[in-house]
Amino acid sequence: MSNAQAMPQLDAEDGRAVAPCCPPLTERPFTAEEAETAARMFKALSDPIRLRLFSAVASHQGGEACVCDISDVGVSQPTVSHHLKKLKESGLLTSERRGTWVYYRVAPSVLAAMSQLLTVAPAA
Repeated sequence: MSNAQAMPQLDAEDGRAVAPCCPPLTERPFTAEEAETAARMFKALSDPIRLRLFSAVASHQGGEACVCDISDVGVSQPTVSHHLKKLKESGLLTSERRGTWVYYRVAPSVLAAMSQLLTVAPAA
């Protein structure tokens, strides 16, 4: 059982707007909760294998990838599954089982939230 929380997303499944996890870094200091959320996301991406898997899913045609198509990252299948689980727990990936395969997707709202977090406001 995990106590990891998913990063809040910009668009809810029902189409309602949801606030991103954190403001841009240059807007104001983070609250403790915002810092925890952002740190969880960056911690998940700090591992080179996870970053490769995340990139493979994000760049895969159609915006989703079967685990069978992205598992060639130089580690065993159980290790790939562990890293995908960590990315999913951090809120960076979602998954859907179809028969014997699991398909992973990066929600566009996750990429938008990450982009907004790292946006630097133009100088006044």
